[in-house]
Amino acid sequence: MKPNSLEQQSLGSEFAVYDCEIRLKFRLIEEKQIVSNQEQLLEVLLDAFSYGADEYLEPVQVSVEAQELPEIQASPQMRRQLIRLRNSGSDLA
Repeated sequence: MKPNSLEQQSLGSEFAVYDCEIRLKFRLIEEKQIVSNQEQLLEVLLDAFSYGADEYLEPVQVSVEAQELPEIQASPQMRRQLIRLRNSGSDLA
């Protein structure tokens, strides 16, 4: 039985599509006005967490999962990007 070209591509590639889930729970001392603006809040929370624990941030629970997905489950935009990445890699060789 001959594997299809999509399977051959994914086996020889340095890139893959992943389904990622990050669950963070932490306590943070911050200005009250920040919490009312959801976009600004997300940016502040991610920045604070990336700097790590200090006297203003206390991690409570951190969980990270990443699972490789078959490329066919990716959106057409992501599949096009994979093709671009693979083609740019072959240009470097």
